[in-house]
Amino acid sequence: MKILLVSGLGPGIKNQDYLSGTLFDPDSDARMALADQFYDGFDLSQLGFHWQGRFYPLMRPRQNAVPHLTTFTLEELLRRSHVSYVHLDTLYVWDDTAVFPSGSFDAVLLSTSFIWEMRSLEKVLTYLRAHTDAPIFLGGQFSNLKYEAILKTFPQVEAILRGDGETGLPALVQALRGWGAWSDVSGLVTRQGSNKLVNADLDRDCSAPLHGQYDVVPYESMRGCPFNCKFCSFPMASPIWRYKSAQKIADDWRRYRDENGTKFIKAMDSTFTVPHTRMRELFKLLPDVGVAWEAYTRANVIKTPEYLEKLAQSHCRFLSIGFESMNATSLESMKKQVTVEQNHHAFELLSQGDVGYRCSFMTGYPGETPEQFADTQDFLVNTYRGHFMLSVFGMSDEQMPVWQDAERFKIEIMDWENPDYSWRHSGMDYATAKELNHTTLDRVRLENAGAVLLLWQAKYQHWLIPHLGTADNLKVEKLVERLGFLARDVTNAGEREHKKQSYLNALQRFSVVHTPKNCFTRDALMEA
Repeated sequence: MKILLVSGLGPGIKNQDYLSGTLFDPDSDARMALADQFYDGFDLSQLGFHWQGRFYPLMRPRQNAVPHLTTFTLEELLRRSHVSYVHLDTLYVWDDTAVFPSGSFDAVLLSTSFIWEMRSLEKVLTYLRAHTDAPIFLGGQFSNLKYEAILKTFPQVEAILRGDGETGLPALVQALRGWGAWSDVSGLVTRQGSNKLVNADLDRDCSAPLHGQYDVVPYESMRGCPFNCKFCSFPMASPIWRYKSAQKIADDWRRYRDENGTKFIKAMDSTFTVPHTRMRELFKLLPDVGVAWEAYTRANVIKTPEYLEKLAQSHCRFLSIGFESMNATSLESMKKQVTVEQNHHAFELLSQGDVGYRCSFMTGYPGETPEQFADTQDFLVNTYRGHFMLSVFGMSDEQMPVWQDAERFKIEIMDWENPDYSWRHSGMDYATAKELNHTTLDRVRLENAGAVLLLWQAKYQHWLIPHLGTADNLKVEKLVERLGFLARDVTNAGEREHKKQSYLNALQRFSVVHTPKNCFTRDALMEA
């Protein structure tokens, strides 16, 4: 038996359009034309630095791509079921570059974990049916929630597997082989009815031994979420919050280190640092494991310098935190359960500690007015330091609890084929939110030397200069960003050339030089 596994990230990265017309433009032809027209042929690829007798490019492509968590998990489950499979990344379906694998398949397994509306689901189902007659089975967050509507709308869907893949997928494979009964498949939903859900025991059923060598491993320590932010549909797909024990986590990470050569763990949970009792146990166990890690957390967890010190001692290298807003009314509307004061306090501690961080914000949450967003803008422009993200709120996720407030906030969608870019509510519309977003990003770039937008860096090794510390690397990134945006920021040619030279001179303080000949070593410089 042979299965086609279709999984990957969703159909787009929001805010990428902000990079258009810069040296970070995703379109390589547009980027080259820009370099010729506004930079006298200069491109960021011409920057390099010397280290240990070698000359390295500053903008080095990533060598170690982090495995996609859903794909990573499903592939391990299929391997343990001893079934032959081929993986097709949904990324190539969204951009219409997918090459359908050769051969025939007995079944297609499509993950909907990173699909959030019917239009995208229709696109991938249409593509699959055009290339195979094999029965299509769905699983993952979106189909967990919309299974009735999906089965009614899409006749090409054979059935939907709800709940935990660890309990349902092996039984589904057995049934496809004819070795088991369909009634034994936990959470299987057909047009004739549905089977009972059986939740996986996270300590017993998840994180079994991996096959192969992985420098970086994505990790999931819980299902569901103890919080109910109104912009997030994550808890709805797995309403029972469950989590692995501290000992299970430490044992898993130690095994990955010893058997798979793992050096870094990316904890992908909505918030890894709760419950607090588990975190206190992890502070005792992880220092001896010795594997570096990063995770998502919440501002109201970061209370004392001692807490950050314990994180660093546990080999935590980076934290991602959703501040979302610096306005009390907006935070209350989101049901964020974090205050502006807690955001401020967490930021002050993080900016003085040894753990890296990224704080995320949004523009245009339903009900938010431009005057309310000004609190977030002022904080980013005048106070914030370190990496940050700022996104325009999107309305395409059909499951967000904020839809319950549609009447309260007068939410309207003008084009249901394009809901992320055609909404309005009592506070503002999409065009206003986008303008506020871009204006804020521009002001932060030009007025705040300590705040660095985290958007273009994903393509490159981290850090850009591994032997330098966090503070210096942030300064380098800031200068690189200002170079890349010069064509947009400065219209006068003479002033633009002067600025370019001033940024290049500033980079020389970090031993970064411009070399049109690109005389770099061919050896890859791995991420720090």
